[in-house]
Amino acid sequence: MNLFYYPERDSLYIELSEKVSVDSREAAPGVVLDFDSEGCLVGIDIEALSASFDK
Repeated sequence: MNLFYYPERDSLYIELSEKVSVDSREAAPGVVLDFDSEGCLVGIDIEALSASFDK
């Protein structure tokens, strides 16, 4: 598992597998799940990450 934070987009990508994503589905507003050709979850993209935390 790898974590990638992109400050210019304020998004966090959680890579669960190195397999190629061929399908994406929005699980909730700002949360996108990536799936491989076999339908297995390979990544999670969380947009507007800083908005998820209390300040």
